[in-house]
Amino acid sequence: MSLTSRPIPFQNDPDPSMGLNRAWFNLLRVQRSLMPKVARRLKAEGVEDVVWYEILLELERAEPSGLAMAEIERRLLVAQYALSRHVARIEARGWIARRRAPGQGRGQILSLTPAGRGLHDRIWQIYREAIHEELGARLSHEEGYALAALLIRLYP
Repeated sequence: MSLTSRPIPFQNDPDPSMGLNRAWFNLLRVQRSLMPKVARRLKAEGVEDVVWYEILLELERAEPSGLAMAEIERRLLVAQYALSRHVARIEARGWIARRRAPGQGRGQILSLTPAGRGLHDRIWQIYREAIHEELGARLSHEEGYALAALLIRLYP
């Protein structure tokens, strides 16, 4: 049975606009229930936050020239102050380095250090395992793609 062919549990809501509210609150609850489990697995490997994987992956893709922090902020939809905090912690681990961007302003370019190169591959194995453990019994591969397509439509 596919994601879209399952019975809708709230189809008798007196106000049909409640569907959007239900979607919002269920997205929040799923994130809050699954993220700590995945985060614990990554933390055991020295990754303090799940966004670290995404930062490392973006930098790996940008090698060898690195990537402006503002561009990472835009791609990952992470607030500047939060990204700065994550970058400082990853830099303290010795996995990334920063340098001033050319020109005026306070822009910074991030790049991987030798210790950070390929690290996302190791982290991905743990991350992937945790994702499959948490979602694999709940969604088929087909449903995973269908849900991903729906969620992508919600991006700004």
